Amino acid sequence: MKLNSLVATILLLVLIGTDGADAQSSRKKLRLSLSSTNVALLPTFAALDRGFFRTEGFDVELIQMAATLASTALMTGDLDYNGAATGVISAAVQGRPMKVLTFTVSRPLMFLMSKKEIKEPRDLKGKKVAGSTPGASATLLAVQSLRQLGLEPGRDVLILPMGGTAAGRLAVLESGAVDAALLSVPENILAREKGYNELLFLGEGIEFAQAGLGTTDKRIKENPDEVYRVVRAQLRSVMFLLDKGRHNEIVEMIMKRWKLSDRKMAESMFQDVSRVLAKDAMVTQASIQSLIDSARESAKVTRPFKIEEVADFSFLERARKEQQVKEAVPVGKVVDFAMLREALHELGMR
Repeated sequence: MKLNSLVATILLLVLIGTDGADAQSSRKKLRLSLSSTNVALLPTFAALDRGFFRTEGFDVELIQMAATLASTALMTGDLDYNGAATGVISAAVQGRPMKVLTFTVSRPLMFLMSKKEIKEPRDLKGKKVAGSTPGASATLLAVQSLRQLGLEPGRDVLILPMGGTAAGRLAVLESGAVDAALLSVPENILAREKGYNELLFLGEGIEFAQAGLGTTDKRIKENPDEVYRVVRAQLRSVMFLLDKGRHNEIVEMIMKRWKLSDRKMAESMFQDVSRVLAKDAMVTQASIQSLIDSARESAKVTRPFKIEEVADFSFLERARKEQQVKEAVPVGKVVDFAMLREALHELGMR
């Protein structure tokens, strides 16, 4: 967004005159957990790096924590939001009062990578595969992918819990402790360069809402405006990433966030993420139900659960309707102060 100094000054005066109270008030601090630095979590990183949380009035601290532990931290008040939708759903089916609010990835950005000598899926029989923590995304996806390949986990293949980061699983694969591992981007690229085989890209055959946001029922009830603004920031981030006109800006953001000097690597990472982004921060009902059923199976919960028992999309629906209204109104008819703040931030005029 390029604005000359005169226009920027006018915008600043508009903000001071009409939104001064907000400018003078301190932003609310929130703690949000992510299970890893996986690029599939780009929508949440972008909401932070691009300033969408900030323009909604929040200073967000990202805390890396296993999905299952994050759900416990939500209940104790040590976290405000959990960025692992699978962890929220797993906790909800076990009786913890919390809900998923958004989904940002509709398909898994994960690859089943194996040792050099394992060239076909059938060669995995009797072998060990590195998953993540019990009930977390990589473990659930390992189960689904192996079944897709005609192998039954526990009987034909042993899935070992190896922590929540793809980098850690790649290290375990390199150590020889396992024969294959579920890797995300860019670990799959690094593994391929080292000669490991790609047996399967999970996003081609599995619909799995891997990432999103969730919080407790208590927070939803007591802080609905806060929850709405957090959800709106997440939606704006997804829309930003889907905007083809922002391509170069997004690639540069990826390079900065993941400390990359190789632009081609960043381009490849974004290309892969673009394949699995959830339009409008929503996925299909079937995908959500699949998550619920996988979580129930993992936790050995026999009672069936409906989607509305583990998710609350009322805030997302409201934000989407608001966005549709803005897009329908001619330019100049509506002043979007969040966007104005964003423009001024780009100019360094906070």
